[in-house]
Amino acid sequence: MDNAAKAPILQTMNYDSDIAIVGGGLNGTAMALALVRSGLSVTLIDAASLPTRAAPDFDGRSYALALTSKRMLAALGLWDGLSENAQPMNQIKVTDGRINDGHAFLGLHFDAAELEEGPMGYMVEDRHLRHALLDAVEAEPNITHMSAARVVAQEVTTTAATLTLEDGKTVTARVIIGADGRQSGTAERAGISRTGWSYDQTALVCAIAHEKPHQGIAHQFFMPSGPLAILPLKGNRSSIVWSEKSDLAQQINGLSDEKYLQILRPRFGDFLGEISLAGARFTYPLNLTLANSVVSDRLVLVGDAAHGMHPIAGQGLNAGLKDIAVLAQVMDEAKRRGEDIASPLVLERYAEWRSFDVATLAAATDVFNRLFSNDSILLRLGRDLGMKAVNALPNLRRGFMREAAGLTGELPALMR
Repeated sequence: MDNAAKAPILQTMNYDSDIAIVGGGLNGTAMALALVRSGLSVTLIDAASLPTRAAPDFDGRSYALALTSKRMLAALGLWDGLSENAQPMNQIKVTDGRINDGHAFLGLHFDAAELEEGPMGYMVEDRHLRHALLDAVEAEPNITHMSAARVVAQEVTTTAATLTLEDGKTVTARVIIGADGRQSGTAERAGISRTGWSYDQTALVCAIAHEKPHQGIAHQFFMPSGPLAILPLKGNRSSIVWSEKSDLAQQINGLSDEKYLQILRPRFGDFLGEISLAGARFTYPLNLTLANSVVSDRLVLVGDAAHGMHPIAGQGLNAGLKDIAVLAQVMDEAKRRGEDIASPLVLERYAEWRSFDVATLAAATDVFNRLFSNDSILLRLGRDLGMKAVNALPNLRRGFMREAAGLTGELPALMR
């Protein structure tokens, strides 16, 4: 201790925050709120401006939250404010093709009455979830929220991680968390490569109003061009995620609203009566993209920055929220034990916990999309026989339901 040459390594490093999160969307804000529960300080860096994030209008985007994701939002103190705008999903019907009559159903049928825990999930509009997360972030003194701030460089040393912003400011932290989406700059700057491929499909996303009530039933129609999901919202409205071949999808999206609906109606059927648009229309290309590593020196990836999948099972946001719950627990336990939360051993616990679940989900969504997005007679026969078998076996059916509700595997504390 008297050796002057070693004095510098004993000096305390000054950090702006314990954690710097890059990306201020749903995953980034939820990550910040989960971490401050452990007494950690967070700097949340968002390239979008706060007015853009806080826009109050309904833009057509909505999310299917699994039961475990609802539990997590409740643990973060958000569900009481969200519940009145959340539509329970009481049933899920999966059909190999289109149905024109809601009573003439052949396919998989999942009913939440078979689960003791309640609804399998909830549909929540983006604007309500986004506002709840932002309001909680702004009210939390241990979160420094930097909006309209773009990261242009990052550097990691043995003692700290430093982010440089477009305006020249820097942020130092123990750990960087990348929550900045499928084209994560955080991952790219860390030299993390990605594996994946395009499906040559594009999702057409909108919300519709319809004449008849949906009864809290979510529908998934598997058609040769790709799946069509009809997901119940509050009132006589539903969220649509409609997949088509990319060239055709771009043509459809370029049409007027009325011509758009003319193409949607035959695919949709008439079981909900007359339909009309109830929000803006969006498109996004569908692909699979997996980071080859979700951790690096003083760096972690969560959500789409770690894994972007086909929306066929509606599990994208749920997988991201599970990342967040696991990472928050790993860091909390390390802090309680007096470990360095930036230690490679600590960060690797997160990677190991999530690796099997993510790989399984990515493989399942990929296989299901390839299996159902075609019109092969033999495959169609096999699909239909498989769905009949699942419907005929209650234990197998409940297993699928528990998977959809997020109740399988080792659950982190925030989701129990």
